[in-house]
Amino acid sequence: MNIKKISLSLVISSMIFSCATNPFTGKKTMALVSNDQLFPTAFAQYNQFLSENKVVNGTADAAMVKRVGQKIAVAAERWLTANGHPGYLNDYKWEYNLVQDKAVNAWCMPGGKIVVYTGILPVAKGEAGLAAIMGHEVAHALANHGQQRMSAAYVQQGVALAGNVVIKDESSRNAFNQYYGIGSQVGVMLPFSRSHETEADKIGLYLMAIAGYNPEEAAELWKRMSAQSGGQSPPELLSTHPSNESRIANLTSLAPTAKQEARKFGVTSFK
Repeated sequence: MNIKKISLSLVISSMIFSCATNPFTGKKTMALVSNDQLFPTAFAQYNQFLSENKVVNGTADAAMVKRVGQKIAVAAERWLTANGHPGYLNDYKWEYNLVQDKAVNAWCMPGGKIVVYTGILPVAKGEAGLAAIMGHEVAHALANHGQQRMSAAYVQQGVALAGNVVIKDESSRNAFNQYYGIGSQVGVMLPFSRSHETEADKIGLYLMAIAGYNPEEAAELWKRMSAQSGGQSPPELLSTHPSNESRIANLTSLAPTAKQEARKFGVTSFK
């Protein structure tokens, strides 16, 4: 057996035996890279990022980022414990930092390392908007979306390898590589990414509501985000994210359910 066939066998074996369960959906997900591997790398990258960028400290905005982040983390812990996943966050090392940058962006790395850029604060317009942003980003980490995207990329590469092993004719192999590259991206990887965004919207909505923030603010945030972009975005089919219109409609429809979920935890009024 040559090296390509050995590699292919390893990829297929990994796909079969490396799975994890998403605690928020109950679905089996690919986990070709374990969090034991992923978290230390993410923590190191986060520390490097902070060392190379201006972290804002000692301001009301910096305090707000930490306050909202802590509330979202507590909400996640409460939800996971109540739904049969105590200890799920044991390996998370929560950290919340505001970074001076004009970009309208925020992110959470695997393991709970969060950055909010100053450029997104005018769009957030206060704590509830910021909670919608941070709840969404934390949801990506909690649902192991980074792990799943890496795993999906490995599978994509594995299938490409299989095609190149099986197809002997050069012209047919070249055609396969061309069409498979486009097809797997538009037909699989982009929809996969959009599904993660929609999933993170729902989880984030629940988290912000349990943390005491009005989930109706999430749709209002995305109306402002849409206005900020001038309505310019690629067609949903070719995007990693749902369209603004789809996202706003989805968040609006889910807000009452998020409030109902929060009431299970004794939260009856929302900021």
